[in-house]
Amino acid sequence: MEYAGWCNVRGDLWSARRAAAAFLDNLPVEENSGAIGRQNWIARWTKIGDEQSLLGDLNIKNGAFDEATEAWLCALTAFEVARRLADEEDTQSAEISVKVEVGIQRLKSSLVRQTEQVKIAPCDQAELLAYYLPAGDPDVPVPAIICISMEKETGPTLFGRLLPVVFGRRMSVLVISHDDVSHQSRGQSEELLSCCLDYLSNRPDIDAARIGVFGEGLSAALATAFAASDRRIAAAVCDGGLWNWARTRAAISWITNDVDGVVDDVMSARRAQLTRQLTCPILVVAGGRGIVSLSEATQLQADCLAAGADLDLALPRIVRSPAGEIENFITSDDSIFGWLEHKLACSSACVTNIGQPDQIIGRDH
Repeated sequence: MEYAGWCNVRGDLWSARRAAAAFLDNLPVEENSGAIGRQNWIARWTKIGDEQSLLGDLNIKNGAFDEATEAWLCALTAFEVARRLADEEDTQSAEISVKVEVGIQRLKSSLVRQTEQVKIAPCDQAELLAYYLPAGDPDVPVPAIICISMEKETGPTLFGRLLPVVFGRRMSVLVISHDDVSHQSRGQSEELLSCCLDYLSNRPDIDAARIGVFGEGLSAALATAFAASDRRIAAAVCDGGLWNWARTRAAISWITNDVDGVVDDVMSARRAQLTRQLTCPILVVAGGRGIVSLSEATQLQADCLAAGADLDLALPRIVRSPAGEIENFITSDDSIFGWLEHKLACSSACVTNIGQPDQIIGRDH
């Protein structure tokens, strides 16, 4: 696939994201390899983002608000590709993050329901700044997702990445930073997230029975603890407790000198305990660069299935190239939010059919 083909994609979000996903799945490994090749691809995807931004500006001047929205969403996708290719410590990464924040501000002038910066005020804690995209109205309330960024990722960066994903899904998102939550003690972190849930539940445009949580990286562990502590959560993308289990396993192994059977028995008991606490559907993203190994997640899924719990696995597409390990975030995000959309729709159907035990909502695999 030639670069010119991607560059000519203009204002069509579906085509732009399909082209970006194809690029990530087929990162060049022969030509333009190594650091020089990576810099070239960063420059090219940044240029695509800049061109899409300019197209959005032109459309807004002509009063074509829908076309402007799609162009700016295309730009956010291109900037995220460039950011993934850049080193975290590279100045280019910071420059691209600024472009993302500018893109979010541009969208305010074209979206029917504008993006918002909202303040969550937990008891006895400082206000939390969150980023919110409404998708419903009081007459037709919609589901909502509390999204927690991964470590070293700002709230605006995640918000910019997710806007093209949730666009058109009739699903509101509230995005908060990992640092704002993780710097609290465990109980305070859960209290803060519950305040975010309170905020959404009290909005007339949100269906309070269909609110989920999504955490990436170490935030997946925060999402697990939150879903276990607050029964109002209707679906969770989290680590299923595996991060804390790994630390517990290491501690038990050290104390017992890894006596045969002791560690496995204790961990099995802890998995069974958490299974009873997590009453909502769970999606665990395993493998790749995340904190959950595929083998651990597979064992967890088997335990949950045996206990009748609703747990699914998602395997991100990771490409290894001279630029390092790159996740195809486009296909991963589409899969995750498709799962959330389906599970929250099932949650609504379950509420609607209370008192009709003969109707069973099926699982998806």
